[in-house]
Amino acid sequence: QVQLEESGGGLVQPGGSLRLSCEASGSIFSIAAMGWYRRAPGKQRELVATITSGGSTNYADSVRGRFTISRDNAKNTVYLQMNSLKPEDSAVYYCKSTIRSTVGRPRFEDYWGQGTQVAVSS
Repeated sequence: QVQLEESGGGLVQPGGSLRLSCEASGSIFSIAAMGWYRRAPGKQRELVATITSGGSTNYADSVRGRFTISRDNAKNTVYLQMNSLKPEDSAVYYCKSTIRSTVGRPRFEDYWGQGTQVAVSS
């Protein structure tokens, strides 16, 4: 089994910063891409940022220059540093990782975390 556990969400004032973490654990053989998505109330889930196993990154236009995604392959962990937060960044943030497990079929599959709430408000 593979699990993803997010942490680091909370309430912050506009202009503030938060750092999200997501650790993958369990029967992991290899991790390919890791990323963050978010869903605001009444909206569809959207991509925030992704990072490949080699470190190549991709950002949504709305967060580019304010958010930074990184990963620690030794810890199977992906991070999202969020600076200059705006009220419109308020959402539940989900971690997704494309993982090949040591059990079952030898193929990569997407796994999701349970989500962590980020609220930006004064």
